Amino acid sequence: AAMTDPLLIAQHDATPLHLLPQMANRHGLVTGATGTGKTVTLQTLAEHFSDIGVPCFLSDVKGDLSGLSQPGGGNAKVAERVEQLKLEGFEHKGYPVTFWDAFGDMGHPVRATVSDMGPLLLGRMLDLNDTQSGVLNLVFKVADDNGLLLLDLKDLRAMLAFVGENAKTFTTEYGNVSAASIGAIQRGLLELESQGGEQIFGEPMLNIADLMQTEKGRGVVNILSADRLMQSPKLYATLLLWLLSELFENLPEAGDLDKPKLVFFFDEAHLLFNDAPDALVDKIEQVVRLIRSKGVGVYFVTQNPADVPDKVLSQLGNRVQHALRAFSARDQKAVKAAAETMRDNPSLDEAAAITELGVGEALVSFLDAKGRPNIVERAFIVPPQGQIGPITDAQRRQLMQRSLVAGVYDKTVDRESAYETLKARTEQAAQAAAAEAQAKADAKTAAETAKRTEPGGNGGGILGSVLGGNGRREGAVEALAKSAARAIGSQVGRSIIRGVLGSLFGGKR
Repeated sequence: AAMTDPLLIAQHDATPLHLLPQMANRHGLVTGATGTGKTVTLQTLAEHFSDIGVPCFLSDVKGDLSGLSQPGGGNAKVAERVEQLKLEGFEHKGYPVTFWDAFGDMGHPVRATVSDMGPLLLGRMLDLNDTQSGVLNLVFKVADDNGLLLLDLKDLRAMLAFVGENAKTFTTEYGNVSAASIGAIQRGLLELESQGGEQIFGEPMLNIADLMQTEKGRGVVNILSADRLMQSPKLYATLLLWLLSELFENLPEAGDLDKPKLVFFFDEAHLLFNDAPDALVDKIEQVVRLIRSKGVGVYFVTQNPADVPDKVLSQLGNRVQHALRAFSARDQKAVKAAAETMRDNPSLDEAAAITELGVGEALVSFLDAKGRPNIVERAFIVPPQGQIGPITDAQRRQLMQRSLVAGVYDKTVDRESAYETLKARTEQAAQAAAAEAQAKADAKTAAETAKRTEPGGNGGGILGSVLGGNGRREGAVEALAKSAARAIGSQVGRSIIRGVLGSLFGGKR
């Protein structure tokens, strides 16, 4: 088969319903209540993309998707469906996979640097209000202006303490630094750490090219283990959003391709939009709209189309709607809304069908060759060719050892960054202070002999609060104040310009 043959995803009676590879980057939506077959549909889609050489990224929320690495077989329901749909050439086979895990247990570690994540996404992760987000933006700006690299959370903590302690100095140049906001951000970081967020930040950072591999002509399926990550929903949503923005920032414009470079499945997509600030929803809408021209297809997977804001929903051309339950009035309204989002089929009562669909059955509408939605059909999803359900830990370990990225991300690297720089400054200041104290003592002895007094050093300075005010430490305070003032005054490093999701005011990198 040619690489860009239409993908047979579903079948209505004898009518095949194809997803066209050249339309696959016009994004998609897979919806339906729990237990209606969304995960299996996700697996079928990923397998078909892999077959035509398109790598995928998907988060495995329940731990079920790892099975696609092994050939299926021995599943009565699959056999029955294959028979029912009279599928030609259906064979059980496993697919090339790379396992990832933010916590580094069930897959290779996925890390971002704090600087690369940027204040907008980090603020979302920490659930900051507008005032607090403003202060976080300012802290990043101070770090950027002073060439201080923020790689991991200890860098950010050091930076927050530094800005907090010198609030007055920074207020004149950068705007108001409220101690209360600094405190709130620090508490947010503690909570993030208690959720294991420490591991997500640092180096080596994920290289987006590692998600876009093929093996013997088939696309590698990247599976992010997300069952533990899901216990911290904001952490989960933000990490996936960061990955998406990395793709957007780093991939060149691609024009019209005969198939996507990568398909990104966003499972539990409602978490992305739950109480998200408008500014963030606007950014997400922008990324989804523009990433299409980079050759990336984004597929949101969630219970109900209403989980996705309208401006994002309108960009999702390929639709698979599994069953929804209509127990309450609110449910019924949701069903009606879901039915109205697809191109009407005059011979089908969509709203009624949505509540009657069986497991693995769905209302399906893919885009045609001109990019228009096809009339919606009630159809059965073609079953996956890989195993349905999880693999064993031993199988997972073996696949991880053989993986294309084995050994690349497993060791954390800690190079000199803000934490070390600020710590060194304090230490240098303390040494200078000790030397100064010694010199004073010597001078005093000499002075007593010569009967004249040495003028004392005046303490205080912008870091007075940090190092205390007793005579012996005064010099330290002053030295550190001078060193900090120098660093703040001089443009030490290059200013880091963040991408569209880096910060609210970022330009291109």
